[in-house]
Amino acid sequence: MDRAFMTAEHEIYRSSLRRFLEKEALPYFDEWEETREVPKSFWKKFGEQGFLCPWVDERYGGLNADFGYSVILTEELEKVGSGLGGPRLHNNVVMPYIEAFGTPEQKEKWLPRSITGELISSIAMSEPGAGSDLSAIKTTAVRDGDHYVINGEKTFISNGISTNFVILVCKTNTKVTPPHKGISLIVVDAIDEDIPGFKKGKKLKKVGQHSADTAELIFEDARVPVGNLLGEEGQGFYYLMKNLQQERLMMAISAVTSGQKMLELTIKYVKERKVFGKEISKYQNTQFKLAEMATQVEIARTFVDNLIGKHMEGKKIIKEVSMAKWWTTEMVKKMVGDCMQLHGGYGYIEEYEIARMYRDLAVTTIYGGTSEIMKVIIAKELGL
Repeated sequence: MDRAFMTAEHEIYRSSLRRFLEKEALPYFDEWEETREVPKSFWKKFGEQGFLCPWVDERYGGLNADFGYSVILTEELEKVGSGLGGPRLHNNVVMPYIEAFGTPEQKEKWLPRSITGELISSIAMSEPGAGSDLSAIKTTAVRDGDHYVINGEKTFISNGISTNFVILVCKTNTKVTPPHKGISLIVVDAIDEDIPGFKKGKKLKKVGQHSADTAELIFEDARVPVGNLLGEEGQGFYYLMKNLQQERLMMAISAVTSGQKMLELTIKYVKERKVFGKEISKYQNTQFKLAEMATQVEIARTFVDNLIGKHMEGKKIIKEVSMAKWWTTEMVKKMVGDCMQLHGGYGYIEEYEIARMYRDLAVTTIYGGTSEIMKVIIAKELGL
């Protein structure tokens, strides 16, 4: 289908990116799934080819590229596997905070080497006792002269093991009401040296998305320079709300891409596999199931592409993005079960890609805001 926001330049970028991934990612992806980490050597090759953060200003080494390039990056990485979520997070979620709210000095420090893949970023929101409700976080940063003294624990942190610097969501004021007004963003920078009191916990064993390393981060009187405050004190919650529109849109884009991929895999399989003397594709139940899924994917892509265009125009689409994140992730979560069923027993065997997708997609209705939270946001936007 035609996609209004795509140009010839976008497609050149896609072709180049796809060739790179076919050479540098696809042959090794199963190995990365086993080791549960994408090697830093891949990040550096990725950055050297100009695929990371192309939207960054030229003065910091970027290309001033529009959001369409980030869409392509998300789609092509998802086609390889959801476990390549680390570069997507770095490109689409974390670094935009530096670009949007960083000082010129902060941008000069973190943007150039993040573009080349030399540095890997992460963002630490969730805690053992606080997930969707960010106002409930307990991690604190107390001012002590020219430093913040940080205490707390974060969990479910993507890129947590490989990260060089972390955008930490914490409270610089625990007495203000409502509590979200005390939230700030501070960059914990462990690029050049270890920070006493800051350590990476264990690599978490997840059901799926194995090559996307996920970890706990622990802070015990960790001292971070005041100059690492991102933006203004007490504005962190509002910064997060502003950037979550793009993060959740990216999740919807990934979901639609996964839906298209599993549809293609299943159509190919049912055309080849025979039962009772004829291809599975010839049975009416199979045809109806695939017709339904193809329709859902087409509707989802049309809706999400419309939102991409609006986002590129700078429009506020919090309600619509929340709808997209909720509906598309729930869609593919159901679809992958149906596709596995059409694969029969082979769908449960790891060498068939649908098995990995079944594991990988289970979490999509949870991270980045659960389906229930998306409905709360939608209801609020409806004035309820």
